[in-house]
Amino acid sequence: MFLVGENGRLVGHWFEDVADHLGGAYLRYSFTKGTDQEVDFLVDCLGLEPGVRVLDVGCGPGRHAHALGRRGFEVVGVDISERFIALARQNAPDGAAVSFERADARSLEYDSEFDAVISLCQGAFGLSGGAGVASLDPDRAVLDGIARALRPGGRLALSAFSAYFQVRFLGEADTFDAGRGVNHEHTAVRNEEGAEVPADLWTTCFTPRELRLLAESAGLHPDHVWSVTPGDYAVRPPDIEHPEFLLVATRAHSGGAGRTPSGWPRPSA
Repeated sequence: MFLVGENGRLVGHWFEDVADHLGGAYLRYSFTKGTDQEVDFLVDCLGLEPGVRVLDVGCGPGRHAHALGRRGFEVVGVDISERFIALARQNAPDGAAVSFERADARSLEYDSEFDAVISLCQGAFGLSGGAGVASLDPDRAVLDGIARALRPGGRLALSAFSAYFQVRFLGEADTFDAGRGVNHEHTAVRNEEGAEVPADLWTTCFTPRELRLLAESAGLHPDHVWSVTPGDYAVRPPDIEHPEFLLVATRAHSGGAGRTPSGWPRPSA
C-alpha cells in the first residue's frame, strides 16, 4: 500500500521526517484544538448514522478518528507516518471501534468498503507537491483512492488550503509557485522535549473550481465547497478570508451521480 516508482522502489514522503520529529508535539499546535467542533459539523453534514464505517485518510495521531470512535462510529485511520500511527493506536479510546494502519494515501487499496471518508487538515491531500513522481498527479491519486474506498452513495469531506488566502497572506518564509499552485514554507518544528529542527513544508493550494473538477474526474459528485477555518467548520460560501476550503462530495450510484443513501439528509445550504 505504498507508492512504487518506475524503478520499483518505494517513493518516500517528505512529511515522514517532519512527523517523526514532531511526535505528540503535533497536538500542541492551535489548529488541532477544534477537533470536536469539526467532527460535530461533519457528522451532521455527512448525515452519519449509527453503524456507518468511516475512513480517515491522513489521520495523523488520530484526533478525528478518536472523536468519531467516541461517538460510536467504526473508523479506520491511515497515515504514512509510522510515528503518528503508533501514537494513534496508543491513545485510542477504550472500547471504541477504531483501528489504524500505516498506508500511503497515494496508493490506497480499499474497494467500496466505507460509507464515508474524511481527509482533513492536509493530512494527505495537498501534501505531496514537494516529493511527487513526475508522471503522477499525487493529489489526483489520493482522490482516486478515496473514491474507490467509498461505497456507491458514500460521502466525502476533504479540506484543502485556499490558493486565494495563501497568496493574499503570503508569509516572509513562504515561496509560492504559481505554475503548480504549491507553497513552499521554510520553518522549524519542535518535538515533545522542545528540540527544534529546520523543516521545509510543501502544500498544494486550490480554488473551489479546481476541487470540483478534481472530484468529478475521480467519479465523485461535488455537493458543496465551503470556506472554513480549523475549529470553525460552517456552511459558508467560498471567500478569500478563510484559509481552507471544505469539499463535500458523493460517490455516484451506478444509476446516477450525486444521490445519497436512503435516510441520509443533505445540508440545507
